Amino acid sequence: MMCAEGMRAPPGGIRRSVSRTRGSANSHHTPVPGVVDPRSRPDPRPRSDGCETPSWEHIVIQAPDPKFNIYGWQQASAGYAGVWATENTREAIFDAMKRRETYATTGPRMVVRFFGGWDFTADDAQSRLPAGVGYAKRVPMGGDLRKALSFLVAAMKDPYSGNLDRIQIVKGWLDKDGRTHEKVYDVAWSGARQPGANGKLPPVGNTVDVAKATWKNTIGAPELSTAWTDPDFDAQQPAFYYARFIEIPTPRWTAYEALRFGVKMPPEVPMTTQERAYTSPIWYNP
Repeated sequence: MMCAEGMRAPPGGIRRSVSRTRGSANSHHTPVPGVVDPRSRPDPRPRSDGCETPSWEHIVIQAPDPKFNIYGWQQASAGYAGVWATENTREAIFDAMKRRETYATTGPRMVVRFFGGWDFTADDAQSRLPAGVGYAKRVPMGGDLRKALSFLVAAMKDPYSGNLDRIQIVKGWLDKDGRTHEKVYDVAWSGARQPGANGKLPPVGNTVDVAKATWKNTIGAPELSTAWTDPDFDAQQPAFYYARFIEIPTPRWTAYEALRFGVKMPPEVPMTTQERAYTSPIWYNP
């Protein structure tokens, strides 16, 4: 699949196509590759061992203590891996993986960009060609930086999935005692929401009709982008940063199964989810 036009570099510049490998995040252990659409998740009834246990009730991992058993409903549908390659060839795709210019999604085909540099501006985030700006001003996802940094991040929704709720940047670092730390920053979001007194962004809302396993894209945004600078940046502190892109709530595969088989799920089974994408980190090493 070629990348979206708005995510390409301008003519004559660095161009990228995106190639996705299928079935890279399959956690339901079916032999079907790339079952990423929750509506098409195969149900194992009847199973070859003659068991009629529905997939959501089946014990996937049986622990010595039953309270630690892992059930089918605790698993997710498969996801995608995205690779920003110069062309759709085996050589270019492996080159992209070697330089870590990759990202993953929990299933949707959203298109995401993440660049690190030290001179990104708010005007850069308004460009219809964020990749052109990003490659011109330093490194993409998976890259390394050695100077004070800022980031350019952008996303387009999957046309067949939910709108975008927000973009987050996750920062990780080691302190002087060797302890690990992480901090999540909400950097772009849909609507007129503002962080509260606790610094947390309010939820985007929920349009899911669980009984019908449907939702409406009346909330969220089809695109989000921003330029962001770490407010807690320490020039002497090595760190990594990756971007996380979160959709509005949509029906989980368990909601589609309940509708498909006309059953009522137990109260502990989640019926909605917020699909997402994650990029490879950008590493800051002073």
